[in-house]
Amino acid sequence: MNVALGKPAETGEKILSRRYTLAGRLSRILKRGGRLLDAGCGNGAQTALFVQDFKQVIGVDVQVHPMAQSTVDAGWVAAAGEYLPFKSESMDAITSFEVLEHVNDPHEAVREFYRVLKPGGQAVISVPNKWWVFETHGAYLPLLPWNRVPFFSWLPTPLHERWAKARIYTRRRLYNLLRDGGFSKVRIWYIMAPMDRARPALLRTFLQKTLFSQDMTRIPFLAVNLMAVVQKDK
Repeated sequence: MNVALGKPAETGEKILSRRYTLAGRLSRILKRGGRLLDAGCGNGAQTALFVQDFKQVIGVDVQVHPMAQSTVDAGWVAAAGEYLPFKSESMDAITSFEVLEHVNDPHEAVREFYRVLKPGGQAVISVPNKWWVFETHGAYLPLLPWNRVPFFSWLPTPLHERWAKARIYTRRRLYNLLRDGGFSKVRIWYIMAPMDRARPALLRTFLQKTLFSQDMTRIPFLAVNLMAVVQKDK
């Protein structure tokens, strides 16, 4: 599969605050004084929200974004998720938002998350939801080159991955990936689409205050992401 690099959310987008809020609500990840690794930190906009909650925050990405280096009080390391340059059991917590769909080997990346976490440490991981009605990462389709291709993600996985620019996950697929990586404690939720980019503005406001007003949902096709909280056995 020819996966493309991800495009991180920009400062101020609702999905950033939603991830931060849910990470604190669904896990113990905001315990002060620990060491956090943000795997796939992108431009640092998401990383910045966690700096206040940890003694040390380290952002990792294949290419360290200049904006991250200049605006966020954290450490920055250029590395692939499959080869994290940290000692085993050296991190109290990990965040990794919309990253596993872009790495060359998601199984190896999850094994690395497990390796660097301390016993009892937790990771919060999000990936795109297969049942969201739009393909959020686009596809290599000559007649439909744009992102947000409707219902494209609903194709059977072999067909989707033939043309898609990134993987996409069902709840079962994500669960199996995390279990195979070593995590025995796995919880997964459907995360509501923030509708930041809906147009026109009047429609966006209406959707955010009605159908998409909550952070989580039980209805798969209203969820743009899956969010998992995993814990390493003590």
